[in-house]
Amino acid sequence: MKNNKLQLLFAGLFLCAAAIPAFAEEKTSEEKKLETSAVELDKSAAEPEGQPRVTAKIQTRFGVDGARVQGLRDKKLGYGEISIALGLAQGLPGGITDANVDKIMALRQGPPVMGWGKIAKDLGLKLGSVQSKVKKLAAEVRKEEGRAKKAAEKAMKAEKREKHEKVERPQKPEKGGKR
Repeated sequence: MKNNKLQLLFAGLFLCAAAIPAFAEEKTSEEKKLETSAVELDKSAAEPEGQPRVTAKIQTRFGVDGARVQGLRDKKLGYGEISIALGLAQGLPGGITDANVDKIMALRQGPPVMGWGKIAKDLGLKLGSVQSKVKKLAAEVRKEEGRAKKAAEKAMKAEKREKHEKVERPQKPEKGGKR
């Protein structure tokens, strides 16, 4: 009898474990694209001189100051997540305010923890516009990184040229003699 109860218990646990993924929220293509752009921003920020570059672009794109970006960094958010949160807040009445940002962060950090798509839906926003903003921001950062790399390469080449300039040799006396 005990053996049958154990078998039923294990069978029930197995079925519950198998059903959990079925209840998990499937990410939309917009959410996947959004997360890809967010990861790209985080990678750019990890590059040398990347943090100031990404911070400046976020400030310009969303019209915020460095203190707001740093405040969100202090909450352990990546630059991509900061961009998403600010993009969502921009779509709310009043725009990017402390109250709107706090509201979004409360939904994101839970409980229950919500995905960006669910947050947008609950706030009556479209995730596509936020995804577009974050994608453009990542492209701008990538473009600026390319310019910075080209400038650095150009400076290195100029420096090499200066080091390897030929030293002028004294002219040899003309051969000319009496014949």
